[in-house]
Amino acid sequence: MTLNKKFPQRISRLAELSTNLWWSWDHRGRSLFRNLDYPMWMEMKHNVMGILNNIDEKTLEEKAEDPQFQSQYNEVMRAFDDYRKLENRWYAKNIAPNTSIGLEHPVAYFSFEFGLHQSLPIYSGGLGVLAGDICKESSDLGLPFVAVGFFYKEGYFTQRVPPHGWQESDFIETELDDLLILPVMDGDERMKLRVKLADSEVWIQVWLVNVGNVKLYLMDTDIDDNDPWFRGLTARLYGGDHNMRLHQEMLFGIAGVSLLEKLGVQPSVWHLNEGHCSFISIERISRLTRNGTSFEKALADVRATTIFTTHTPVPAGHDRFDIDHVAQKMQDKITELGISREEFLKLGIKPDGDQRLFNMTVLGIKTAHLVNGVSKLHTKVTEEMWKTLLEEYNDRTKLIDITNGVHLPTFLSGPMRRLYDKYLGEDWVDKQDDKELWKQVESIPDDEFWEVRLQVKKRLLEQIRETARQLRKNGDMGADQILAYGVFLNPEALTVGFARRFATYKRANLIFSDLSRVRKLFNDKYHPLQLIFAGKAHPADEPGKHLLQKVYEQAMDKANSGRVAFIENYDMHIARFLVQGVDVWLNNPIRPYEASGTSGMKAAANGVPHLSTLDGWWAEGFVGDNGWVIGDGKEFEDREEQDAHDVNSLYDILENEVVPMYYDMEDGISKRWVRIAKRSVAEAIPNFSATRMIKDYVHKMYVPTIRNFEKINS
Repeated sequence: MTLNKKFPQRISRLAELSTNLWWSWDHRGRSLFRNLDYPMWMEMKHNVMGILNNIDEKTLEEKAEDPQFQSQYNEVMRAFDDYRKLENRWYAKNIAPNTSIGLEHPVAYFSFEFGLHQSLPIYSGGLGVLAGDICKESSDLGLPFVAVGFFYKEGYFTQRVPPHGWQESDFIETELDDLLILPVMDGDERMKLRVKLADSEVWIQVWLVNVGNVKLYLMDTDIDDNDPWFRGLTARLYGGDHNMRLHQEMLFGIAGVSLLEKLGVQPSVWHLNEGHCSFISIERISRLTRNGTSFEKALADVRATTIFTTHTPVPAGHDRFDIDHVAQKMQDKITELGISREEFLKLGIKPDGDQRLFNMTVLGIKTAHLVNGVSKLHTKVTEEMWKTLLEEYNDRTKLIDITNGVHLPTFLSGPMRRLYDKYLGEDWVDKQDDKELWKQVESIPDDEFWEVRLQVKKRLLEQIRETARQLRKNGDMGADQILAYGVFLNPEALTVGFARRFATYKRANLIFSDLSRVRKLFNDKYHPLQLIFAGKAHPADEPGKHLLQKVYEQAMDKANSGRVAFIENYDMHIARFLVQGVDVWLNNPIRPYEASGTSGMKAAANGVPHLSTLDGWWAEGFVGDNGWVIGDGKEFEDREEQDAHDVNSLYDILENEVVPMYYDMEDGISKRWVRIAKRSVAEAIPNFSATRMIKDYVHKMYVPTIRNFEKINS
C-alpha cells in the first residue's frame, strides 16, 4: 500500500508498476522484479510491494546504474504503456463499434472473493481464482470492466498440519504496507461510504487494486467509525455464523451499488458471481422505486441488465437464511420496494423447496435475464436442480452454459511459454482460442518437449525442498514431517498431482482404498509412482478435515517409501508450481458434483495430461487421446459401489496405461507420453483458456445485456 522510499530517477516508475498487477502475469514484468533482488523475490514469494519496502536504497541505486537492468526496465515500461492503450485491444476493435455506448458504460462484476496473486489473500479457492482470471482476461481483451469485492484483513486462513494430521487454522492479519492495494481518495480525504444496514449505520472505506486495465474496488468496514461487531464484518472470508453471513451479504448489496454511484460509474451490465451477491439486485430495485418507478417496472429493468453465474451443483452449497430473519433485517428495503413481506420473500424461496428458507441463488436467478453454469455438464445439473423455478420463469430467465477457462499468462510456466514462442510464434498469446494454431504443437520436437517437462518438474521439487528447509529452520516442521513434505521425491519418477479443496465428494483418499495395490506402484524399484497432495478443508468442515488427516497419515507412513507428499498451506503460489511441474493431474470427484475443475485446465495447458472422472470440464474436454477417464462416466446410487468401481478403474489405468507409458523410453524419452501430453495442450488451450471464456461471456451474455441497457436508456 505504501512505499517507504524514493526511487532513483532512472527507475522511478517502479513504484507505479508495482501497484498494477499486470507485472504479475507479464513475463517481462516478473523478470524485472526478479532481477531486482532474486533472493528476496524467492523469500517473499513474489510479493513486489514487500520487496520494494524492504530492499535497501543502495541496491536500487546500483540497479539504476546497471545498463542491462536499465534496458530491461525501459522495455517493460514501454510494454506496460502499450498494454494500456484500449483502442488496440479486441473489444474496441470488434465489439464497441457495434454498440451505441462504446466504452462508456462498463460491465460491473461482483464477487465475494478474488484470487489475483498470493500476496493478496482474499480468496479461498477455485471460485475466487476464476474471478481473478475474469478480471485479468477482461483487461487483456480491453473490456470496459469494473469489479467490486470485500477487503478481508485476515483473508481466508493459514493452514498448519501437525504430525497427527489434524488441520489447524490460523487467521493472521495482513501487513497493509506490503499489499498491492491503494486507498481510494475523495479529494484530499479517504473515500468513505455510510450505509444503513438493518437498524444500524455502517461506515465503509474503499481500496483499489489495479488489475491491468481493470479497477477492482474492495470495501472494508474495519475503521474507527464503526462498532467492533461491524468492524469485524469484513475481517474474514466466509467467516462467522449465519447472522454474520446475512449481514455481510446485505452490506455487499447496499454498499456495492452505493460505491459505483459514488464513483460515477453507470454499468450497462451487472454480473453477479454466485448467490452471495444477489442483494445487489434488491438494492438496485429499491433505488428505482424510491424515485417513483413501480416495483414491476423496476424489477423488469434490473432483470434486463443483470446476469448471474452459479458454480455449485451441491444443494447445501447455496446460501440459505431463515425467512423471518431475512424479513426482519430487510424490513426497510421491503418498505422501499412497496410490496408485501410475502411478495418480497417469494423472490428468494424455491417453489419446490423449503418454504422457511430464503435462498440467495433463487434470488439471483429471479432477478437476472441470463444465468450460466460453468460447464456443459454443470449446466445440465443446474437445470435439473432449479427445474421448477426455471420453468416458472422461462419467459424471463434463460439458462445457458459458458464453460470456465483459465488465464494462461498467469499459470503457464516460463519454459513452456518459451517453447510455444519458439514453435508457434510470440504472438500466440493473442491467438489462444485459435484451434488451428494449436495443432502446430505436434511440430515441437519430442526431445525438446520432454526436456522442458523434466526441467519444470525439477523446479517443482526444488521448491518443495527449499520450502521444507525454511519450515524446518524456523521451527515450523518437526524432523518426523520431513518425509511427509516430499523432500525425498525423485525427479526421475512419474509424479501425479492432486491439489484441491478437501471436500468429501472430491475423494482425495480414493487412491488409498487398497494399500497393498497402490504400494506396489510406490515401491516398484524401476518404475515408481509418486503422489503430491495439497489443499485445505474449510475450518468448519469436520468430514473434510478427517479426509485430509487420512491423506496426511499416508504421507507420514514409511511404508510408502517417501512416495507420498502433502504440501501445506495451499495457495496460488504453490498451485502454479504444481500444475506446471507434475506429470499427470489426478481428479476423482463423484460425478456430477464437480462444477468445472479449472486446476485440470491449467495443468493440461502446461503439458500435464488429465486423469479424472468424467465430471466438470473433463466431460467435454476428453477427446480420447488427451488423457484418461476414471470410471467411464458410470454413476451409482450407492456410494460404496461408486467408490469401488472408480478406484478399480483408477488402479487399472495407472497399472496398465499411465505407468507403462511413462517409462516406455526410447533414447531417454517416453514418446508415447509426449504424444498424449501434446494432445493435452492442443485441446486445452483453445477450448479452455480465459480468452475463449470471456469472448463467450461477451457474445452470449454481455452484448445481449448491453442491448437491453440501450433500450431502457434510449
